[in-house]
Amino acid sequence: MNESIERAAEALRNAKRVAVLTGAGVSAESGVPTFRASDGLWEGHRIEDVATPTGFARDPELVWKFYNARRANVATVTPNPGHLALVKLEEHFGDRFTLVTQNVDGLHQQAGSRNVLEIHGSLRETRCLGCAKVEHRGLEVLEDRPVCPHCGGWLRPNIVWFHEMLPEKIWTDAQYAAGLCDVLLVVGTSAMVYPAASLIPIAKSTRDRGATIIECNLTPTAASREADIGLYGPSGETLPGLLDSLNPQSAIRNR
Repeated sequence: MNESIERAAEALRNAKRVAVLTGAGVSAESGVPTFRASDGLWEGHRIEDVATPTGFARDPELVWKFYNARRANVATVTPNPGHLALVKLEEHFGDRFTLVTQNVDGLHQQAGSRNVLEIHGSLRETRCLGCAKVEHRGLEVLEDRPVCPHCGGWLRPNIVWFHEMLPEKIWTDAQYAAGLCDVLLVVGTSAMVYPAASLIPIAKSTRDRGATIIECNLTPTAASREADIGLYGPSGETLPGLLDSLNPQSAIRNR
């Protein structure tokens, strides 16, 4: 592990631009349930019932109860050392750093990250089916079928569900960041969900020399075959360790 961390730190020292792709594993270390269990259910619900436009049209109250429960859970957790290490990494690289996340819980921003692209939307936002207005609602308790205060239309979670396209501008910015970076960190994601996982081959192939891919996961995953360096273990440990090697004065663990 020490050798891998040193190699990863060296890659970061030589990098002009850095991008990060994060997934559910980062939030899981804060106590946010991961995407779905081995039985295919998502917190006891079928994916089709709570994470598709069809499911919402069929039973919007069920969908809102599900998302209100998720919002309530997120309200009880806090960012972990992995989130905080990524804040420090952004401080190191400034505007040459982009964090692309598949997570919808907003913990990266709560930790202090600024240049965050939420490609799957935000649990803290609503979108009106009438006027299309998107509003940040934090983690306040919402009705089981809330209505838009502007036009009276029905509100839905501003989440990208199955069978929906990613938000065009955010996804374009994510691809651009992957294509320009010298290092791409893949953190807490198995790289099985597309199109998010396509950022890895984009980073490796769209420059004269491909970006260095650093994987930070509990165990090897589908991303491992594309990774140049693997750091295996909780991201709340590997990322602070990486930052300590990059900059011994970063004091990630004491923040």
